[in-house]
Amino acid sequence: MYQKINLAPGLYFVATPIGTARDITLRALDTLASADVIAAEDTRSLRRLLDIHGVPLGDRNVISYHDQNGPQARPKLLQALAEGKSVAYASEAGTPLVADPGYALSRAVIDAGHSVTSAPGPSAVIAALTIGGLATDKFMFAGFSPNAKNARAVFLEELKEVNATLVLYESPKRIKDTLKQAAETFGPAREAAVCREITKKFEEVARGSLADLAEQFEERSVKGEIVLLIDRERGEVDQADDMEGALREALQSMSMKDAVAAVSGALKIPRRKVYQAALDLEKE
Repeated sequence: MYQKINLAPGLYFVATPIGTARDITLRALDTLASADVIAAEDTRSLRRLLDIHGVPLGDRNVISYHDQNGPQARPKLLQALAEGKSVAYASEAGTPLVADPGYALSRAVIDAGHSVTSAPGPSAVIAALTIGGLATDKFMFAGFSPNAKNARAVFLEELKEVNATLVLYESPKRIKDTLKQAAETFGPAREAAVCREITKKFEEVARGSLADLAEQFEERSVKGEIVLLIDRERGEVDQADDMEGALREALQSMSMKDAVAAVSGALKIPRRKVYQAALDLEKE
């Protein structure tokens, strides 16, 4: 149940559910109930959400704000802030700015000297990492892959050396093509997970190698929102552990310069990477 609160003037980015309506936070409901001005990527979706939770709009209108109408809508929101009002902005689903509109609005509000804060909550990125079964110590969100095959190939190639779990948003129409291209780029044995319809009735997580998943989705017709996770290259975590252990041992009897050279040569790891690890150890 929401409660009316006194909001200080400023812009409030409000995270909304990616599926199940009850995933919204109490603070998000309080913010939407109390803001002087409400803006939304999809005004109909937000109105439905407010109806579900019994949050009245009163005499407030919901201002449409998305990538296409941003230049026209931003001045209205900036004017409201200049008048000392509180403005709540919600994307259609998930956290604003994360593959959703809001960045240009955020920059404009900051440049104008107004406050920007967040009522955090649902995010498909974090939800997928939680259920995907791949390493979460480091991850990179790469957004949507390009539509065109050649552009997608370049996009994936640029991600090949990233030493972290990759997180991509994908459409059901393109998932099989992306999986095939990913298997070609990263290698067929690279582990991955396809997380579909997260928090919804038909939530599904398909796990396996890129080759296995490409074969599986070649024969399937799927619907809904998809988050694709791709594991880092196998052995990189072990290599990092080996490097740290070797560095610790070498630094007991060598200068940093000699230790870096010795470990770099022995493990065939770039000297720059070993040097950075040595600096990190020195700070401990």
